Amino acid sequence: MEWTRLMVLDLAPGEVYAHACGECEWIVLPLSGGCEVRCRALPSPASPAFEARGPGPSPRSGPEVFRLHGRARVFDGASDFAYLPRDAHAEITSENGGRFALAGARCETRLPARYGPAGKVPVELRGAGHCSRQVNNFAAAGPDGFDCDRLIAVEVLTPGGNWSSYPPHKHDEHHPGEESRLEEIYYFEIAPHGDTPGLGYQRVAPSPAGKTDILTEVRTGDAVLIPDGWHGPSMAAPGHDMYYLNVMAGPGATREWLIRDHPDHGWIRGSWDGQDVDPRLPFSRTEDHR
Repeated sequence: MEWTRLMVLDLAPGEVYAHACGECEWIVLPLSGGCEVRCRALPSPASPAFEARGPGPSPRSGPEVFRLHGRARVFDGASDFAYLPRDAHAEITSENGGRFALAGARCETRLPARYGPAGKVPVELRGAGHCSRQVNNFAAAGPDGFDCDRLIAVEVLTPGGNWSSYPPHKHDEHHPGEESRLEEIYYFEIAPHGDTPGLGYQRVAPSPAGKTDILTEVRTGDAVLIPDGWHGPSMAAPGHDMYYLNVMAGPGATREWLIRDHPDHGWIRGSWDGQDVDPRLPFSRTEDHR
């Protein structure tokens, strides 16, 4: 992938992970458990494309420390998170252990390291009926979203038996005001049913601008890379709630999420009028811990 990055860390209690941000901005997002993130800025790169925005820490200052409360599991509500700027170095430590996603995007601008409280994550219910899903817009694009240079990241939670990322849509061409060029990564966690591990399915179909063609079973820990193509549906098997983390970035001068629905399936949006949102939504929300 040219623009998007994703790492998932399974940390043992007390384990320390050292992370060099390099040319990317990153968000540390707890999937299960809490952690401490220590971030220290490095000297600005000698690059004409580099630009700093915001105060940011001095290379000689001490590290900024963010204590993330996290959550027990991804279905327990939105989590707090930490933003790491490009050209910084971070250490992530979990006292009790846990699993943590690092969602990243190659970028030019250095923003200040920041803390994102769970209580300020916008939670949206999308669709209706069997297309109902919940979106935690923790780093969505837009004037009210969390400020990043290129990174766009959200969480989608789909009750078992429902379809999300539907109707199929794409964002692999640049059309001002209509469609933005964005790569995307889907990272999945699927709830078990008793002792039975969870599973779901993901479809990506070729588009006029791309050749990606996938229909794959997904389980906890799987990721699907989408450089192009119509993507959707994401299908949650009955009895198995589905979670996925969407990580997006692209070359556009403006950070925005503009999509085109597949012409054969866009009509489904109109069918939601008069339907109720699935009563299993929303999933519980984490309190704001500072």
